Amino acid sequence: MKPLSSLNNALRSMIDFIFPRTCHLCGAKLSGNESYLCPGCISRLPRTLYHRNDMNPMEQRFAGLFPFEHATGYFFYASGSDLSILMQDLKYRHYRGLAARMGSIVARELITTPFLTDIDYIIPVPMHILKKAKRGYNQTEEIAKGINEITRIPVKLNLKAVRPHKTQTKLTLEQRRSNTNDLFRLIKPEEIANKHILLLDDVCTTGSTLTSAAEAILKESPTTRLSLLTIGVTF
Repeated sequence: MKPLSSLNNALRSMIDFIFPRTCHLCGAKLSGNESYLCPGCISRLPRTLYHRNDMNPMEQRFAGLFPFEHATGYFFYASGSDLSILMQDLKYRHYRGLAARMGSIVARELITTPFLTDIDYIIPVPMHILKKAKRGYNQTEEIAKGINEITRIPVKLNLKAVRPHKTQTKLTLEQRRSNTNDLFRLIKPEEIANKHILLLDDVCTTGSTLTSAAEAILKESPTTRLSLLTIGVTF
């Protein structure tokens, strides 16, 4: 009898032959363990390299608002860019697995740097229960799963969205801040007391959502240390 892994590989090859998997961006045929994106398209996504520098532009957005250790947005995000296509698809077009894939791509590169050193838990920015039920999943939780797959850093869901809020896309800065005021609540704060938390979101634009989430955490657990990570960040 063939080992189970050999049977799985044979089944995967048969499925790929009948229904070939292609890159989400360029349409090239994927091979082996590749999923959603080909190596060429992954390499062309524009890295910020912010994690290499103190007081980088991401950190400057939050300086003075609340205490944190480090902050980075991994890729540059702009409307109409390849990254925006990916983020729209994983959020609104039900490509759930793409979210985890983006998390794993970022984690594979960050794990070789000091950025993730001594992180105890990942806390993804939550989605209100009604919105999550409608979409079927929270894309940021799926991104966190992808990071966990590579780093084995545990994911905690201690942050809850206590009310629904409108999409941020077409709101002004002032409207975004109002939209995210008192949006989150931390449960079981004792679980993250004196721990270093990686607060995770998909994209950082104004930073209002991350600020609201960080304030909710520190209000109930002031001894928690925070670092911030997003897949994309606007220029």
